Amino acid sequence: MKTFLKMLKNALILSGVLMVLCAIVYPLALTGAGQLLFHKQANGNLVEVNGKAVGSELVGQQFSDAGYFKGRISAVNYNIYTEADLLPDADGNPIYGGVASGGFNYGTTNPDLAARVKADMSDFLAANPGVKAEDIPADLLTASGSGLDPHISPAAAKIQIPAIAAATGLTEAQLEAIVAAQTEHKVLGVFGEERVNVLKSNIEIAKALGKI
Repeated sequence: MKTFLKMLKNALILSGVLMVLCAIVYPLALTGAGQLLFHKQANGNLVEVNGKAVGSELVGQQFSDAGYFKGRISAVNYNIYTEADLLPDADGNPIYGGVASGGFNYGTTNPDLAARVKADMSDFLAANPGVKAEDIPADLLTASGSGLDPHISPAAAKIQIPAIAAATGLTEAQLEAIVAAQTEHKVLGVFGEERVNVLKSNIEIAKALGKI
C-alpha cells in the first residue's frame, strides 16, 4: 500500500510539474520570444497608416477605385462578403455563409473557367484602354489557391500604370518608382519570384495624392 501511495504521489507531482511546464511556462516563453525576436511577424505582419492598422502584408484586399492597383482574381472576393453571400440560419435570420479562403477549383476543360477568364479579361481591357489581350500577365487572369494573395508580378503592376496615371494625375514615372520600391525580390536571390505588394503600393499612391 505504501508503495502504491508513493507511486501515486510521484505521478501526481510529475503531472503537476509537466502541466506547469507545458501549459504555462512553454507557451509564455514561446510567446515572449516571438514578441521579442519576431514582433512584426508574431502580430500578423500588420500594415499601419498613421498608427492605425489597415491590413496585413500577407492578406490581399479588394480595390475597385480606378486610381489603385488591382490584385489577382479572387474566388472568395478577398473574403469581403456581399448580400449574395447571406444565407438564412435555422431561425431564418440572414448570416454570412461564405468561406474564408479558397479557389474556383475549375478543371481545365470546364466551360465555366473559359467564361470566367473571358469576363475578367473583358473587364480588365475596359479599365485599361490601349492594352492588348495577349499582353495581360497571366497572374491577373488566374486566381490563387487561397483567394487572398497579396501580391502581383512586377509586369502585372506595370501594365496598370497608364490607367492609374490617367485616373490620379500622378505621372507614370512616379508610379513606376512606387512599384520599384514595393517590389520584393527573390529570397537569397534564388528562391521564389519577384512580386509587388498591392496594399503597400496603394498606400503609397494615397500618400502621393495627399489622402493620408
